[in-house]
Amino acid sequence: MEHRHRAGSSHQSNKPFKSRHATKGALREASKGKINRSSIKQANSAKIVSKNDRRHAAKILQQKKRDEITRISRLFEGRQGAPKIVPVLPLCPDSDVDSAIEALYRSLSQQVPVKGEATTLNVERFKQRIRLVPLKRNFIDVIDAFKVADFGLLLMSADVEVDQFGINCLLAILNQGIVSPVPVVQNMENIPMKLRASVKKSLIAFVQQFFPEEEHLFTLDTDNDSLNVLRYITSQRPKPISWRDNHPYMLAEQVEFEPTSAETGVLKVTGYARGNPFNANRLVHLQNFGDFQIQQITSATLVNSASDMQEDNDVVDTPNPEEQDDLIAENEPDYMNNEQTWPTEEELAEADARVRRIRGLDGEQDVKKRVPKGTSSYQASWIVDDDDEDYSDIDDDEDMMMQEDEDDDLVQPAESAFPADDEEYEEIEMENKDTYQDELDAEEEARQYEEYLKNRQAEFQNHSEFPDEIDTPTHVPARERFARYRGLQSFRTSPWDPYENLPIDYGRIFQFENFGRTKNRVISQAIVGKVKPGRRITLWISNVPLQAFEAYDKTRPYIVFGLLQYEHKMSLLNLQIQRDNAYEEPVKSKDPMVLHMGFRRYNTRPVYSQNTSKGVNHVHKFERFIQMGRSYVATVYGPISFGKTPVMFYKETDNVNEPILVSTGTFMDVDVKRIIAKRIVLSGHPFKCHKRSAVIRYMFFNVEDIYWFKPVQLTTKYGRVGHIRESLGTHGYMKCIFDGPLTQQDTIMMCLYKRVFPKWNTEIYRGGLDKTVEHSDIVKATAMEE
Repeated sequence: MEHRHRAGSSHQSNKPFKSRHATKGALREASKGKINRSSIKQANSAKIVSKNDRRHAAKILQQKKRDEITRISRLFEGRQGAPKIVPVLPLCPDSDVDSAIEALYRSLSQQVPVKGEATTLNVERFKQRIRLVPLKRNFIDVIDAFKVADFGLLLMSADVEVDQFGINCLLAILNQGIVSPVPVVQNMENIPMKLRASVKKSLIAFVQQFFPEEEHLFTLDTDNDSLNVLRYITSQRPKPISWRDNHPYMLAEQVEFEPTSAETGVLKVTGYARGNPFNANRLVHLQNFGDFQIQQITSATLVNSASDMQEDNDVVDTPNPEEQDDLIAENEPDYMNNEQTWPTEEELAEADARVRRIRGLDGEQDVKKRVPKGTSSYQASWIVDDDDEDYSDIDDDEDMMMQEDEDDDLVQPAESAFPADDEEYEEIEMENKDTYQDELDAEEEARQYEEYLKNRQAEFQNHSEFPDEIDTPTHVPARERFARYRGLQSFRTSPWDPYENLPIDYGRIFQFENFGRTKNRVISQAIVGKVKPGRRITLWISNVPLQAFEAYDKTRPYIVFGLLQYEHKMSLLNLQIQRDNAYEEPVKSKDPMVLHMGFRRYNTRPVYSQNTSKGVNHVHKFERFIQMGRSYVATVYGPISFGKTPVMFYKETDNVNEPILVSTGTFMDVDVKRIIAKRIVLSGHPFKCHKRSAVIRYMFFNVEDIYWFKPVQLTTKYGRVGHIRESLGTHGYMKCIFDGPLTQQDTIMMCLYKRVFPKWNTEIYRGGLDKTVEHSDIVKATAMEE
């Protein structure tokens, strides 16, 4: 009998080759529905899993995926199935929406019920229904319709180019969540027969700029072409959009209003429930008006009768008063709960005495220094004391020898440790620092300072190496101008209390103890509900203003989104964004923007900061401007959101249909402990240099400012680190010590930081109430004929 070796549990298994990028074959295999078999988790990991167990685990995974596909397919099948929502978007000025919808109806030998309004096309041949939503060239209508769309019918023209409005619409659709596109070309009969192939090729290339995987281009010239479009829509499954599918949503088919007062009433919105189940205990969001409570949910199932279709109005869900979400979005801050600290008289007297003692203003003792005989007071001022030996990384050999001589820990002979003759040293009185010999007169000082500012401004324009550098004011003391700033020895590790000196707006927002855990719980609870998706229902929304009903227009999409728990509460939103490449103007913090975040739209003034996660103190640098190609975090006050919600910032223009896309991104978190620190850099100029010591000027202009900022660390343009030793004179000259020799062309910098907060200026954007339609000039597509 032939013996075959079987590898045991201790057999060496080499690491398999893993590629960072999936191959084409791997992508095709994933799209076919095959399951990538993962290892089976067992309590005893050392036990070898049998082949039957592996087959059984793979079979379970395959069955789960089949069940998911069946559940999604059953949503649209049958007479009571929900229709697929297909908005018809005209990308070109001459695109005809009515003729496209009429061609689809004509292919099924049906007539269009009403032109210009959303209609339901019953496709008996494919056992599905399609909700066709004709769109006008209104930007807000386009993005609202595609938020709830399953497919998008994109109408293009064969002889007219897609204008800027069409490109803006495609970018918005792409950024808020890709739906399955169905590109359709019209007016192909106007193109000569020999040029039609090249025109189709150029149109496919244009579509692939926005949807790279799209390879189809349909026409509606004949009934067979229209049937191909219907076959494609009915046979495909809609692409899932995670942020939308986590919420219940509805495209309104019918809207009614029952007034309860002169200004408010109950709004009845009828349509098919989509996404997660609607819950009467949760709030709903109406575009342009805000969040409202649900009074009840009733069924609106169409029942066939002998004469016509009737609705079944059974109550499906009613709110529980103990579990229903309230409309309170903000906390009421307690103005008496602020910090009430004030120094006592003893503390003030002690601090004043300490400051006078440090500055030598008490006059009790003269400043003396022990130096070799024959040393002048000017030469003595350059001798480094023991207090100045804070830096040990010295490259100069003479400095190293001097440091070894001054080290008391070294064991040396008595003859070398002490001078042989004590008469070689003497104590001399130092010069008064108020009478610095090298000071210039006022006119010459002012002239040199103006010349220095001119040169520095020219250097700043040529080199943007120090964008935070500012000039110290001469007419205001720096300790008053920069009273709110502080110094940090390390931007990443220096401690900073996140609850220190918070504005009163922080008392109005909500904070989570564990945002990730709350998000998982809320999303998992939203899956369960009495109103299943695909059912035709009526939402009874209470206390809705009359303007919300007056804004309803059958020719415009009217959508309703359900909120998850806590999504009505206000908090501090951190949005990860990146600037759009097509926008060339500077983008500054606190500029007015229109925020599109999921199904919400707000007027905001975001504050930008760096998107870094290296620091242990959670401090991030404030950015005055955002640059191209970098990732930033925009911080605003707004309602809480769960999940990776898409974010778009638009700059508003006079025309509501021509907003300018500034930046795009996703929602990150609601971390209120995230510190945004604004940095300023005070610069000084070396007046005199001697090894590690230097006299610095133009950083401050009085003695008090120098001693006020004395504890803050100094840095130089060439990487030196130092600190302020003492003040010289009365015009802001100061002696500084560094960790290495300083050159005359170096620049001394002091970095100060201040925490900044966004302003409470978030308001609902009501530009969607504008019904104007974009009218663009028709530009013939001459480039396609080449």
